[in-house]
Amino acid sequence: MSRLLTLLSGRKRVVIMGVLNRTPDSFSDGGRFTDDGAASAHIEAMLDEGADIIDIGAESTRPGARLVPDDEQIARIGSGVRDAVRLGALVSIDTTSPVVAERALGEGAAIVNSVSLDVAPALGALCARHDASLVLMHSRGAMTGMAGFSVYDDDAYDDVVADVSREWMHAAERAMEAGLSRDELLLDPGLGFAKNARHSLELVARLDELCALGFPVLVGPSRKSFVARAASAADPDLKEAPPEQRLGGTLAACLACASAGAAVLRVHDITPTRQALAFAAALTDARRATSASAGKEDLPR
Repeated sequence: MSRLLTLLSGRKRVVIMGVLNRTPDSFSDGGRFTDDGAASAHIEAMLDEGADIIDIGAESTRPGARLVPDDEQIARIGSGVRDAVRLGALVSIDTTSPVVAERALGEGAAIVNSVSLDVAPALGALCARHDASLVLMHSRGAMTGMAGFSVYDDDAYDDVVADVSREWMHAAERAMEAGLSRDELLLDPGLGFAKNARHSLELVARLDELCALGFPVLVGPSRKSFVARAASAADPDLKEAPPEQRLGGTLAACLACASAGAAVLRVHDITPTRQALAFAAALTDARRATSASAGKEDLPR
């Protein structure tokens, strides 16, 4: 059993995946953690805040971002994977490259997080050899071809949940045919990837249908443009916020996803996310206690 499967099977709450972008151009925190020292300090800080997984990536997935060659990704990652492993982290490598993934798995990573379905067979075979888990995110095409943040033809999906489910399952089957155990696959609906704001919002609203497919679901709403666009559409007086001002909407999305059955939340802000989830759990417990007390009062004496 892989380390992630062990974590998921024993979890009592949603698993938190902290984001470490070792890129100069990521949409939210590009350039902040390109130095090994800064990256290591951020890993330690996220672990101290309670992150269960550290997801390390070296290729931006913002619309129009260039593809980064394997050797450049490896150079950008630097000692990141080794440092995170040394600090006791469960490490995920965010890449679509089998070469980069194999390097990271050899350094102690236990999860491959791919933003492409096209490489499912190669990454499935690789993860099977390394007893690792594979996150497959739904998208259509590379980020180089995306027109913009939350920009996609509204009619591109007949039913966004049904279409995402079908396309993701096809890729998952190819990964399993390559040797990966079904238990080691996670589904990511790919909020914002080849989807406009309405598509992403609907995926969050109907996440329970994706969870019903029987795979652990990982969701990454953190600081994404659809959060700001959905909020400003609901409240016309609310300006569309830049990434660093999207925490409120991000937390609301995280709570909705957790309530629908998400197993993993991929976020930039660990403590606020944990606090929001913990309060929601406390509120649920309080409602149950109140309901139980009311029931006892109704019993005949």
